[in-house]
Amino acid sequence: MKGSSILSALALAGVSAAQTPEGFTPVVEQKLEVTFGTKSVTPGLALAKTETSSQPTIGLNGTADGTYIWMLIDLDASTNFVNPGAGQPATYLHTVIRDFKASGAASADGITTLTSTSNQPVAWFAPAPPAENPPHPHRYTNLLWEQPENWAIPAAANQMLQTQRSGFDVPKFITAAGLEDPIAANYFNVTG
Repeated sequence: MKGSSILSALALAGVSAAQTPEGFTPVVEQKLEVTFGTKSVTPGLALAKTETSSQPTIGLNGTADGTYIWMLIDLDASTNFVNPGAGQPATYLHTVIRDFKASGAASADGITTLTSTSNQPVAWFAPAPPAENPPHPHRYTNLLWEQPENWAIPAAANQMLQTQRSGFDVPKFITAAGLEDPIAANYFNVTG
């Protein structure tokens, strides 16, 4: 009995450590710091559309000495934008921006802010879930990858980014882009 309690506690600890929504693959345990204005995102935080209209600031806890790729996806989009209830659930690609680097030393709270002078290959597209009846939150998931040195977007990955926004397949993109699993993540909820 005692052993099963310990295993249950360990299983719950593993679930609570995930920075990605339940059921999302790949599971990411390191938190990506995401801030809209002065509001820091904790995984699953509910935000209004107006709070997410501008691109957030992102960062990592500790030293960040690499180059990174950031992605924002909506896990709860519909294949039917006009009548969401009539469509099928689909992941929607919002943003992919490359060349993020540390913008200086870590702050007093240990967070290193990451910035990019690029807005490519997919520029910022703010969360905009439609009004739905009944209303339900959309899980907007932020993912961060280490960008390989001299990385050029492979043709297959670029085609996905440009033509497969609805029904976007993150694991397939990882393979096509020649990336490892994401190193940090975070998500927030927005209801239409």
